[in-house]
Amino acid sequence: MLEKIQVVDRIEVLENGCVQVRTKTAIMEDGKQISGTFHRHVVAPNDDYSNEDPRVQAICEATHTAEVISAYLASQLNSGV
Repeated sequence: MLEKIQVVDRIEVLENGCVQVRTKTAIMEDGKQISGTFHRHVVAPNDDYSNEDPRVQAICEATHTAEVISAYLASQLNSGV
């Protein structure tokens, strides 16, 4: 029997307050992984993270303080982004 499993397997907080999320997609056959891929995305301070994995939401809630958001937005303005 084939089964597709997706799991957030790595969550990292970067120096600028961004939260980097890696999602692993594994194709399983009879309990053994026969294929796998990874996808990464970033949740920046001030991004909407309400649709993220609950663990990512908890980290964003703890990390994305008003000070972090302000500093991130200021750095974006200063870099011309």
